[in-house]
Amino acid sequence: MLLYEDIITGDELFSDAFPMKEIDGIVYEVDCQMITVKAGADIDIGANPSAEEQEEGLEEGASQVNNVVHSFRLQSTSFDKKSYLTYLKGYMKSVKEKLAESNPDAVAEFEKGAAAFAKKLVANFKDYEFYTSESMNPDGMVALLNYREDGVTPYFTFWKHGTKAVKL
Repeated sequence: MLLYEDIITGDELFSDAFPMKEIDGIVYEVDCQMITVKAGADIDIGANPSAEEQEEGLEEGASQVNNVVHSFRLQSTSFDKKSYLTYLKGYMKSVKEKLAESNPDAVAEFEKGAAAFAKKLVANFKDYEFYTSESMNPDGMVALLNYREDGVTPYFTFWKHGTKAVKL
């Protein structure tokens, strides 16, 4: 299994245990879903409930959570467009510096791809929810939560060059 960490903070972001795909060589889209978590009980991984379970709904002490948010202790945050662009500019500079040290050949690809993808983000800014990693370090990656065309299926977007894969 591969665990993906933020190259700036070292915090865990996601793993390949979740369905994921690379988009434009610049980001990973990681599929997620809402699960039911009950204090002190087994975790419902989101499989289809039986007819009896469907009728019960949420039991006392149970809550609906996003499985990636829950598994990697991501923290919800918020941005307006101007503050996000300010954050993104600084973040891209930090990633570029890290790449220059570890993989200089990837810098040009990152700059070109990141600029193009950032334009898509800004154009659809209102569609995203924002999450920081567990440490809530303001210099680290902000993961983007959006929904597929059906409006129900959630997925996260993580910057590919801002992560490093660690084999477990």
